[in-house]
Amino acid sequence: MNAILEEVRIGIHVVWRRRWLALAVAWGIALVGWLGVSLIPNTYESTARIFLEPQSILPQAVGITSNDQQQGIDSVRQTLLSSDNLASVVKGTDLARQATTPKDLAAMVTRLQTAISIKSTQDNLFQISADLSGGGFSDAQNAKNAQAVVAKLLDQFAAASAVGDAAEAHRSLTFLDAQLAQRGQQLQEAEQKQQAFDQKYLGMLPGTGSIDQRMETARSQLSDVETNLAAAQSSLAAVNGQLAATPASIPGPPSATGGGGPRERLAQLQAQLAQDQAQGWTDKHPDVIAVRREIAHISGAAASEPASGANSQPNPAYISLRSMMAEKQATYAALATRRAQLQADMANFAAKQANQPEITAQQAKLSRDHDVLQAQYDKLLSDREQVKLRADAQTQAGSVQFRVIDPPTLSKVPAKPKRPLLLTGVLLVAIVGGAAAAFLRAKLQTSYSTPNALAAASGLPVLGSISYVRGVRQKAQEAQQLKWFAGAGGALVGAYVLLLAVEFVQRGLMA
Repeated sequence: MNAILEEVRIGIHVVWRRRWLALAVAWGIALVGWLGVSLIPNTYESTARIFLEPQSILPQAVGITSNDQQQGIDSVRQTLLSSDNLASVVKGTDLARQATTPKDLAAMVTRLQTAISIKSTQDNLFQISADLSGGGFSDAQNAKNAQAVVAKLLDQFAAASAVGDAAEAHRSLTFLDAQLAQRGQQLQEAEQKQQAFDQKYLGMLPGTGSIDQRMETARSQLSDVETNLAAAQSSLAAVNGQLAATPASIPGPPSATGGGGPRERLAQLQAQLAQDQAQGWTDKHPDVIAVRREIAHISGAAASEPASGANSQPNPAYISLRSMMAEKQATYAALATRRAQLQADMANFAAKQANQPEITAQQAKLSRDHDVLQAQYDKLLSDREQVKLRADAQTQAGSVQFRVIDPPTLSKVPAKPKRPLLLTGVLLVAIVGGAAAAFLRAKLQTSYSTPNALAAASGLPVLGSISYVRGVRQKAQEAQQLKWFAGAGGALVGAYVLLLAVEFVQRGLMA
């Protein structure tokens, strides 16, 4: 630690002995540096923040993703920084005074392309900034021009966004209309091919659709007919059984001297049973069960009663059962005929499939092509209506997704350079550079500041040292030189303070 402190003390002594050299070098560095800082023109920046919702005229159904929407915003950004748009910005601001010729206008556009930046700060938030300096304008004019440039860009951003939506809607609708016309033509041709095929090969076969579809339909209908035929056969058998157990005639009304016998009672019960069945009552109905039980009870007595031909009459129950049987027979015959027809149709379908399999394959291909084209046509038609509806809504409501969060700022302080920091940095570099120059000059000489340094350099022991004794005159000269050095050093610091004061006064005048 002592060795380090000794080296520091030696270094300070060396620099102090050559302090005039250090001061001269510091002044030289400071003057050059401050002159360079003063020559740097002030750059004034104006910024604005906008909110822009990424969106697309086309719905998600037609394949527009979030990446496509972001590409749309990037496209607007590139359009704003194009030469044509920037030329319009120059002509709409005071910059046009320095762009009187096409060459000057091109140079101004090139300058704006490097001075303007559009970047995304957060999701859907964008910052537009413009940095202007020099160009034959004063600091106040550059500050106002930067604000005017950003304001003009905001106007063009809104206009470009609205025009972009309208243009995209027009392009989308034009594309969808062309696709609809193409798909409609293809669909019409597919339908004509199907009709020609059906007329040539399937005109004699019943039904519509392919052979497989027709066979499936016939098979389903045949299954229903078989079920109905079985039910009709069962119902007809039940009516035949009832008809066999019902007499065709019953005794007539009793004479005035006699009452009704078992046969008359049986006829009345059978008539009542026929009436109940005509009403739709089943054999499980309580009244039907009771009537059947009573008929079974008096059947023996009615059979043993002598017949009276003079009083016999047609049995109403027998007549009703004959009518029901005729109806059931007609239904059964119709179902049987329908079954035979369906079986014949299925046989024809099977024969077509077995004898001409290429026809079946061709019909299946035509059907698939038609279904695909129909699905595409319906999808395009739905997408077109969505696009048109959304475009109309945006046209009426305006570009509601574009909003200015922070308007363009008017800067009173130059964004760059940071002149106070640069002036301070130049002063520090000058001081360090002067001290370094003095130290290096001392290292180039073969003198030693302490006995220990001489001993270390020569490798010989130092027996002693002689102190330097100053007289009164020498002390007076050293004091005078110290005053001059302090004045020169103070002047360096004073120049630094003066430059800072000038900088802040200029800022105050801008405000």
